[in-house]
Amino acid sequence: MNDIADQEDSTMEVDCQAEETEEGPFLQFVDYAKSVLSADEEEGENQSNGPGWSWIASRILKTCVAYSSGVTSAILLSDLSQGWNEQQRIGASRKRPECINQLNRKYKRAKLPNTVTIDSIYEKNFLSLNSVLEAVVLDAFLLPGTNIYMLTLGDFWSSNTIDLYLHRRFYNLIDPKNGILNQGREVFLTGCYLRPASGGSGSLRLLPTEYLVILLDEDQDDDAMLLGAQFCSDSFSSISLDAVNQGASYSLYAKIECVGPLEVQGKCGSSQRKQITLIDNDGVRLKFLLWGEQVLLANLFSIGSMLALDRPFIASSIETTVEESEEICLEYGSATQLYLVPFIQHEEQVSVALTQNRHQGSKLLNALDPSQGFKVSQVTLPCDSQGSIDFSYYPFRTFVMDLHDKMTGITLYGVVIDIIRDVDSEETIFSLRIEDTTGAVWAKLHFTKSWSLGRLNIGHTVFVRGLTCSMTRQKGLQVLWFENNVGASLVNLSCLPAMLNSPCLHKLSQLSELSSRSSSTHICQVWLDQIEHFHVNIRLSHTLCGHFVTEADDGILECNFCHQSCDAEIARAFHLIVTLADESTKVFACCTGPTAGELFQISPDEFYELPEEEQIMYPSSLEKERFTVALVNSRRQGYGLDSSLTQEYGEATWEITRALKSE
Repeated sequence: MNDIADQEDSTMEVDCQAEETEEGPFLQFVDYAKSVLSADEEEGENQSNGPGWSWIASRILKTCVAYSSGVTSAILLSDLSQGWNEQQRIGASRKRPECINQLNRKYKRAKLPNTVTIDSIYEKNFLSLNSVLEAVVLDAFLLPGTNIYMLTLGDFWSSNTIDLYLHRRFYNLIDPKNGILNQGREVFLTGCYLRPASGGSGSLRLLPTEYLVILLDEDQDDDAMLLGAQFCSDSFSSISLDAVNQGASYSLYAKIECVGPLEVQGKCGSSQRKQITLIDNDGVRLKFLLWGEQVLLANLFSIGSMLALDRPFIASSIETTVEESEEICLEYGSATQLYLVPFIQHEEQVSVALTQNRHQGSKLLNALDPSQGFKVSQVTLPCDSQGSIDFSYYPFRTFVMDLHDKMTGITLYGVVIDIIRDVDSEETIFSLRIEDTTGAVWAKLHFTKSWSLGRLNIGHTVFVRGLTCSMTRQKGLQVLWFENNVGASLVNLSCLPAMLNSPCLHKLSQLSELSSRSSSTHICQVWLDQIEHFHVNIRLSHTLCGHFVTEADDGILECNFCHQSCDAEIARAFHLIVTLADESTKVFACCTGPTAGELFQISPDEFYELPEEEQIMYPSSLEKERFTVALVNSRRQGYGLDSSLTQEYGEATWEITRALKSE
């Protein structure tokens, strides 16, 4: 049994002797799709390397979820091509304004998580309040016969433009001679309401929003002069509450160090708050508080960016209930103007690991000159303000052996060999041990409320996206996953219904080909050979995770997987042990949940209501019924060393994770 401290630190243990297996059809199709899309990129004007391995695999799995009855190569390639073209936004039918093209050549920052394009607003005729527009001012004008200012906005990815009714708090910035909101100025805005096209206007417009931030470029003389003249004389240390009470105002300049989580306050959750931690050039920190709808402003901030606050509202931290040592804090007042110098995303050359040369990477790297053999190459990846490298768009698959400190946006594809709930934590945390062909690693999964991934068991194949790697204080490598992080996902391929009806993603196996050392999910066409009535059990299961519950001495029902009471979230479920057969041999297998219901062709509740004699006779009526099933090895050597889940399998080696009745 592993040392529990190692489990808590999620320390990576690489087993270089891990079984080397051939790539399965799913991985082969991902590589094939990448080669097709990369070839399209080379033929076009954009000479980029095409989409990354993680993006392709994730898109394929999303399509499989949407088409549960099965997919074809044509469906997948069409969806991938369409999705990639939408993401790239190249080849627009109308020419973008020249000022946007000039700015686009200098565009190096990372796109904000909630950013939408102007083209997408027109396509969907919808814009959520949380959405962010990274826009460029193309024109500023008065509506004829009114004193209402409008801004015409464009962006880097769209051929369309859209007009915004400018909020009056920004009117002083739009002076034709000295105003800063002029043609070519970049702005971030959020909290926008969309006014549909109606009447004689014939086009969509954005209603006024207070949540607009003006971008500055320190390399531009005018912007550098503005920052130097207006924001360099005051510092956090110079702020005086007495002076503020006498009418003094301040213009402050600081780095965004942290964007805190959303806090809900009040008896009915009526008050919302976010705390932004700022640090000035002297190393002094202050909180910038956003209240109520103002929390939308946080969508425009990224760690490492410089924020210039003109006339922020200054309050006592006692009045705002900030549990910090600072006497004062900053707020977004009615006269406050915000300017932002975005963090410029640096790039770092990353060596393509030898694992890529041994696996799918070699097919692409050596395509030009196969005679060169295994050769380490390099790719350029973005790096954040903390020095962590973002692997979200890494061209190749990442393996356990490749993991090291300061990695974000990692994707792992492998088999679950152990699962443990962290019962000592107040949060919902599960440690998942994932194995691929290069080794195994513990990953800590953090959930916002409760387990939300459905049934997951030992031996299942998973695709996990959005992992981060960092070093613990004990110098051990920890791998973390947070459910609410942008782009985070976990897909259980072994339980995907579409896999059974998608020949492009699986290869049919005979039962005689199943090996006790196998770690793959096998798709087989079988018939039910025998079901003994004493192997048909109905137990209570936890509806959130699909695992069985046990009644404690005090009568409370506790989930064997979640290790929590679940009296209100239980349902009857089958636990079946059946003999499967095909032309080659027979195997013993178990199943539960919806899969067992598909095999048994009756619900647990309906079966439970049958008279005892009929319950005994019913299983024999199903013999010789044919099914397509997904089988995983649930008792492979080394599986579940620290988990209590292995007892669910009984004497069966194989688990049926999906079943589909053959016509």
